[in-house]
Amino acid sequence: MALVNVALNTAVSRPVRAGEAVSLLLYRNFLAYRRAWTVFATGFLEPVFYLFSIGIGVGKLVHGFEFNGEPIDYREFVAPGMLAASAMNGALLDATFNFFFKLKYNKLFDQMLATPLTTLDVARGELSWSLLRGGCYSAAFVLVMLAMGLIGSWWAVLVVPATLLIGLAFGAVGMALTTFMRSWQDFEYVTLGMLPMFLFSATFFPVTAYPDWLRWVVECTPLYRGVVLCRELTTGAVSWGSLVSVAYLVALGVAGLLVVRRRLDRLLLT
Repeated sequence: MALVNVALNTAVSRPVRAGEAVSLLLYRNFLAYRRAWTVFATGFLEPVFYLFSIGIGVGKLVHGFEFNGEPIDYREFVAPGMLAASAMNGALLDATFNFFFKLKYNKLFDQMLATPLTTLDVARGELSWSLLRGGCYSAAFVLVMLAMGLIGSWWAVLVVPATLLIGLAFGAVGMALTTFMRSWQDFEYVTLGMLPMFLFSATFFPVTAYPDWLRWVVECTPLYRGVVLCRELTTGAVSWGSLVSVAYLVALGVAGLLVVRRRLDRLLLT
């Protein structure tokens, strides 16, 4: 940790480049979490256990679904949904609970702004850490899917970058919402939002099971866009519609990051 402080202090006489600021903040978080590897392990294992219990256990009772007009085994249907959920969990938990502690209690961001770092540097650095955490979960989960024979297309080489887009959207929006929270009790709203998305964003069954009006609502949620994108890549059912999901997730992430910057300006600089 001292190395990070030294690096920032020696940069007082010159502006800090964006890439340098992000790398310093990533290194700071790495040092802070290097002894807390069990936290990362539990975040990865949860969707894996869901895959084993639901994708394999319940999958023996389900004959499969159709996806983009083609029959698909239930395990192959559920696994990409679990992958997208893993990316969401990894990014969102860091961007909400941990971000709130640093902002309200640890006052870490106040200390950072005493250096040449800006609020945009802080936002980008914290979001990059969330993406790194979510990316690690996703890469490990993809290896599990590969070992189980649940990947049926070379398009799957793009599935980890796709999960980074999911992490971008959820991490940025999560950080933005966290800046409005007043106490730990407000995090009940995070759970209230995460759980329904996890259960009903076509993770375990097709969106066609819903009435038309509810289907449109579900299709507007970020996790649904991520689930569909991952499912298209792992099954090879990629189309121009996949770009809609990509554009949606990128736009949501950029919008969230801009809100975080404005909110940090207001909370820490005024």
